[in-house]
Amino acid sequence: MAEEEGMVLVHGNGPQVGMILLRIEATKDRIPPETLDIMVAETQGSIGYLLSRSLRSEIPEREVAALLTEVLVDPDDPGFANPTKPVGPFYSREAADELIRSQGWRMTESPGRGWRRVVPSPRPQEIVELHTIKDAVSHGHLIIAGGGGGVPVIKDQNGALQGIEAVIDKDLTACKLAVAIEAERFVILTDVPHVSTGFATESERGIKRMTASAARRLLAEGEFPPGSMGPKVEASAIFAEATGRSALITNVQQLESGLKEEAGTWIDP
Repeated sequence: MAEEEGMVLVHGNGPQVGMILLRIEATKDRIPPETLDIMVAETQGSIGYLLSRSLRSEIPEREVAALLTEVLVDPDDPGFANPTKPVGPFYSREAADELIRSQGWRMTESPGRGWRRVVPSPRPQEIVELHTIKDAVSHGHLIIAGGGGGVPVIKDQNGALQGIEAVIDKDLTACKLAVAIEAERFVILTDVPHVSTGFATESERGIKRMTASAARRLLAEGEFPPGSMGPKVEASAIFAEATGRSALITNVQQLESGLKEEAGTWIDP
């Protein structure tokens, strides 16, 4: 990477939000609970601190900053009417029924494990701090932004921002950022070396390259689960279609080979 090139790093926060929810469960009789937007902001700070500290140690010549990032969502997004994102600990059926009654939570059962709260996962519409991010990247800085998909906010009747109970998909936010800053490269790191059809079955087949249209066809056929690989493939397809550039999905172990187009899955325009 040339010295003048900047970069944006987007991270997840699922386990960390889950940890906060466990703390809230343990102290619910003594401390008022926090809302999901506050939890996302908290994890952006803690994870951003750890990442920026590590990156400064590895590349001390680079300016590194973690930016608290708010992401505007549509209050009429269908995700609010149909919450699907599981968060927090597992509960017994009796405890779940009580939370439905007392808190108005929506719950879903995971066979053999119990019941979990499900929350809305609206699509990102606008990155509130986009101008600041673009300016920093244009100066060659490395910015950690959009953590956990961003703090979900909506606009009230006066145009003021207010937080809302939701979790935004981090891959879709990363894609929106990549398109907005006109990124030369969009890379999604996950825990598998490449995208596969028939994942974890006898017919599993790794994919080295596919077009965005082929990716969308496989998504429509239900080949990639919505809670794992689906958003990654969709985000890569959106980036390829919007920019005319290819996106890479791989794991950190294969990243160097992937950037040489020797590993991973490339999704082309």
